[in-house]
Amino acid sequence: MAVELNHTIVHSRDNRESAAFLAHILDLEVGAEWGPFVPVATANGVTLDFATVPAESITTQHYAFLVSDDEFDAAFERIRARGITYYADPHLKQPGEINRHHGGRGLYFLDPAGHGMEIITRPYGNLG
Repeated sequence: MAVELNHTIVHSRDNRESAAFLAHILDLEVGAEWGPFVPVATANGVTLDFATVPAESITTQHYAFLVSDDEFDAAFERIRARGITYYADPHLKQPGEINRHHGGRGLYFLDPAGHGMEIITRPYGNLG
C-alpha cells in the first residue's frame, strides 16, 4: 500500500464553529461528531478532525486546499459575502488581493482559531 495522509487533528476554540466555517467556505460537509472531534472530509479522502482545546494550546497551523477554478470562484464569493479578510500572501501583508502563482489563483484567510487557510487552483512546484 502506498503511504497516504488519512487525517489530521485541527485544534480550535470551538470544534463545531471551526468545522462549519471551513465546510461552508469550501462547500464540504461537516461529518458526525465522534468523541472530541468534528470531521470535515476532503475529496481526496483526507479528513480534518476539529478538536476543541484551550485557546492557549492552539499553535497556528497552515492548511492549503487545491480547488478547481469554479470551486475557487464559489469559495471566493463566500469569503467576500461573509466579509472575511483575505490576502495574496501567507504573511498577510497584501489584504484584499489574490495571487496568480504557477499560472493559477490563490488566496489566504484565517479560520476562527487563527489558522492560515489557503485555496489554490494550481499546485506548487511539480506536485500534480
